[in-house]
Amino acid sequence: MLAYEEAAKAIDFLISAFGFEETMRMDGENGTIAHAELSLNGAMVSLASVWRDGGLATPHELGGVHSQLWVEVDDIDAHFQKARAAGAVVLDEPVSQDYGYKTYRAIDPEGHRWYFAGAV
Repeated sequence: MLAYEEAAKAIDFLISAFGFEETMRMDGENGTIAHAELSLNGAMVSLASVWRDGGLATPHELGGVHSQLWVEVDDIDAHFQKARAAGAVVLDEPVSQDYGYKTYRAIDPEGHRWYFAGAV
């Protein structure tokens, strides 16, 4: 589960930049999100508002990226253009890899690193 300081804004970003679809949301107290699920191409990721008592913090709070999420997409170049246009911080532009994928990496507004891949 990914933790976001501003989970509702993060959901909007992940939908507009990366093409996820919101499939479930449980609101928490004071405008927080207790649990949400987003899907893309049959894969699901869950997220919530930070829950410090439960040990959930954002990468920014931890001082750096602590993981990288691998997500496969149908058209890597179109996905990349959409993500960049929506404000994703691009670390690497799309490049063909020796292992049969074309990939790029981006960071969302709260520091989670995403590694997108499409078959060559």
